[in-house]
Amino acid sequence: TKSIEAAAQWFQKAAGKGHAAAQNSLGLLYLRGDGVPADATKAFEWFQKAAKQGDADAEYNLGLRYLNGEGVSKDKRKASRWFRKAVAQGHLMAQNSLETCLPSK
Repeated sequence: TKSIEAAAQWFQKAAGKGHAAAQNSLGLLYLRGDGVPADATKAFEWFQKAAKQGDADAEYNLGLRYLNGEGVSKDKRKASRWFRKAVAQGHLMAQNSLETCLPSK
């Protein structure tokens, strides 16, 4: 819809200026193909930019991309690393996802 496309444009502007939350949101739009063409690689790149700034949601989203191999090769070790960073900031969904990366007892 036009409102999603307009939101994508605003997120693009803010993300381009280094706004971490906008970078994460733009990553979600690319992941889902909302207002922009679906592109898992671009989604990964935006999540990565935001995660490197310490955005917990982006750290979680980056972990999911590594866990599922979306926009990047599957890598449980890297997924675990990003989930741990998000967990350190109190991200509960990252805690659940981290448990899927740990070896079974």
